[in-house]
Amino acid sequence: MTAQLNATRQQWLAARLDLLEEEKELTRRSDALALKRQQLPRVKIDKDYRFDTEGGSVSLNDLFGGRSQLLVYHFMFGPDYSAGCPSCSSIADGFNGVFVHLENHDVAFWAVSRAPLAKLEAFKQRMGWSFPWASSFGSEFNGDFSVWFSAEEQRGGGIEYNYRREPPAPEPLAGKTVQEWQSPGNEGPVAEIAAMTGTDVATYTRDRPGVSAFELVDGAVYHSYSSYARGLDGLWGMYQWLDRAPKGRNETGIWWRHHDRYGKE
Repeated sequence: MTAQLNATRQQWLAARLDLLEEEKELTRRSDALALKRQQLPRVKIDKDYRFDTEGGSVSLNDLFGGRSQLLVYHFMFGPDYSAGCPSCSSIADGFNGVFVHLENHDVAFWAVSRAPLAKLEAFKQRMGWSFPWASSFGSEFNGDFSVWFSAEEQRGGGIEYNYRREPPAPEPLAGKTVQEWQSPGNEGPVAEIAAMTGTDVATYTRDRPGVSAFELVDGAVYHSYSSYARGLDGLWGMYQWLDRAPKGRNETGIWWRHHDRYGKE
């Protein structure tokens, strides 16, 4: 749709006020959904998950750091990656300015990935990040929260991500999106992103992004919420700005990079 050019200020204001009513309704709906998230039933966590951190091996309880709430960003960085997922990295570029405020409002924040801690620390230094990042290497944490799947699950149609079952992935894996694979030889954007992590499509897409929330009650940890895929859009600050730009997202493919790669390719 082409926007009208050379409008009068009065025409612009009338259209803006119409849009404002819809924006207000979206805000009210978003507030109502947030309340429903808080009211979801809790599931007690009985497994003793372990994580490697700068401070040593810790439990899920330890990640709370004395707070009653915990938010975990499931960052796509598998053991075979040479760099973190560029999409997750773009989202994570906004974490530094946020986590300190969360931590001072009774909410602990951690990114968690399957790659060994040394890989995470090296990439964190490269990116200039300071937010806490834990390795779940060797843990069942990622699998249990539906952000990692085995090659067997991938080939056999055993992947259930974003609350839906995916069909078996063809060989070789090639596609426009994770769910809709295209013809062989046309690997599309997924292959481009996979290459940025030093992996192929199959390896790259066995890890997935997500966010999970937990609550600590009387020393026990409870899972309250998880969201995946487009459910993370609200956390991707770049897109919140683009949605307010004159041309919006204006995308024809994968245009974003690790922030230190712009202008170098």
